[in-house]
Amino acid sequence: AGVFKRFGGLQALSDVALTIESGEVHGLIGPNGAGKTTFFNVITGLVPSDQGRFELAGRTYKPTAVHKVAQAGIARTFQNIRLFADMSVLDNVRVGRHVRTRVGWWQAIFRTQAFRAEEHQITRDARELLDFVGLAGKAQQTARTLSYGDQRRLEIARALATEPKLLALDEPAAGMNATEKLQLRELIERIRAQGRAVLLIEHDVKLVMGLCDRVTVLDQGKRIAHGLP
Repeated sequence: AGVFKRFGGLQALSDVALTIESGEVHGLIGPNGAGKTTFFNVITGLVPSDQGRFELAGRTYKPTAVHKVAQAGIARTFQNIRLFADMSVLDNVRVGRHVRTRVGWWQAIFRTQAFRAEEHQITRDARELLDFVGLAGKAQQTARTLSYGDQRRLEIARALATEPKLLALDEPAAGMNATEKLQLRELIERIRAQGRAVLLIEHDVKLVMGLCDRVTVLDQGKRIAHGLP
């Protein structure tokens, strides 16, 4: 609530407040330069806010670092795909899962039984997530060989591997064809059915209106509208 952010002489966010319920897809829309991605960057720790109060599942958190935000239970994707392009599809998801590991560095060095057991569990969890997003048959492919739509879904699988309470998707349908958008919508609906909260920035208004439970509109860094689609 009350999020402010200024870049030099530009007031990018001015008293922006947003509440997202569990099991809800919340759309964040507005023209280019409205402050949507800046808001994402603030709540996920990429950019410090000048002012604001942040709560997740009833607990206050401070988005001061990306890894702390992930540990708190927020995961995100980006406008531009940011996969480990030369790693396998499976390993991309395994990387995301490591935010929830419990063994220490010394156990990893000496490859203790606890470390090996946890690694096996991470692999099982990653395979389940690939099946969930429809990529189970492509686990051993290199990420760069996937189609554009599959890369988007892999990014979402990696984000889900962190076990987020809130999944923030920054223009996930950008560049997708009609079939890929339909697959994306079905995937987001399955994520919502799990009881997770989803915050969605998207310029495809048809997708937003058909998918989101509530919508917030930003313009020039301010919230100008909020409510049902």
